Amino acid sequence: MDTKIKNALKIILFFSIGAGVFFLVYKDQDWSETKDVLLKANYTWVIVSLVLGVLSHVSRAIRWNILIEPLGHKPSFINSFFAVMIMYLSNIAFPRSGEVVRCGVMSKKEEIPFSKLLGTVFTERIVDFIMLFILLAIVLVTQADVVADLFSRMNLNKKLDGLFSSVPFIFSFTFIIIIITSLLYYFRERIKKSKMYQKLKKIFINFGDGVKSVLRMERKFEFIAHSIFIWVMYFVMIYIIFWSFEFTEHLSLLAGLTVFVMSAFGMVFPSPGGMGSWHFAVRETLNLYGVDISDANAFALAAHEPMTFMMIVIGVIAVILLPIVNKLKN
Repeated sequence: MDTKIKNALKIILFFSIGAGVFFLVYKDQDWSETKDVLLKANYTWVIVSLVLGVLSHVSRAIRWNILIEPLGHKPSFINSFFAVMIMYLSNIAFPRSGEVVRCGVMSKKEEIPFSKLLGTVFTERIVDFIMLFILLAIVLVTQADVVADLFSRMNLNKKLDGLFSSVPFIFSFTFIIIIITSLLYYFRERIKKSKMYQKLKKIFINFGDGVKSVLRMERKFEFIAHSIFIWVMYFVMIYIIFWSFEFTEHLSLLAGLTVFVMSAFGMVFPSPGGMGSWHFAVRETLNLYGVDISDANAFALAAHEPMTFMMIVIGVIAVILLPIVNKLKN
């Protein structure tokens, strides 16, 4: 099958998943009421949110360059920024594809080994996970009742316990691990002599160099500062939109932090840009703070759609300008 057809089918598949979840979230929504709520909103704060979003992406590009420098390369900021924005654009089309795409873009334009770049991205993701874990810990300590109510409403505890405590799951998982381990051990000498093994070994060495770049970088303070700045911007982007609506403007910083953390988990679902799943997480969390379901749905639209549109526009511009800028530079 032609690659373009495959890609088109993948986009259709992921969009269908997102559209399906979005439909389930909004199927009972009164759209005339939603229209009235959105028309009354103060969009000044939405615009400010978009500006903060761009600043977070700028900071992410700079932070990436700080990680790459110990590898012996000094990529231009514009290439890093364009690669980051193309990453977000790719994630909207193909969930979870963005990190690979941005490494491919940077590898081509800056002539840096792809696997080394992938190692730096892996390091970034570890740092981002730590930042999210810290914020989650703050939410769990200060908003434990709200989180417990949210999990109870979604029946996550029962679903997870039912899955991981089931005998068939445990038996199947253990059996598969034993079989794979036995085969790798039995054929280990043959595997080591194969060309595929040598290629993978080189890739893992480069990947390791990318991961270890965090230990060799000279600008550690800047790296930490950018990591904090990125996540503060992510949080503030959502919180200031509270001020756009009368039904959320009274909510506290901790309420905003809880909504932000829960929305971050909503992005894990494989739908384009968190379509539907992000809205659901935000709606359910806001509802626990006394916001009507219909109003919470309207808030989710006002917070998500402008940001998604902005990332698409800047991502497309990056795709167009990237070859032009590099041609002029060369």
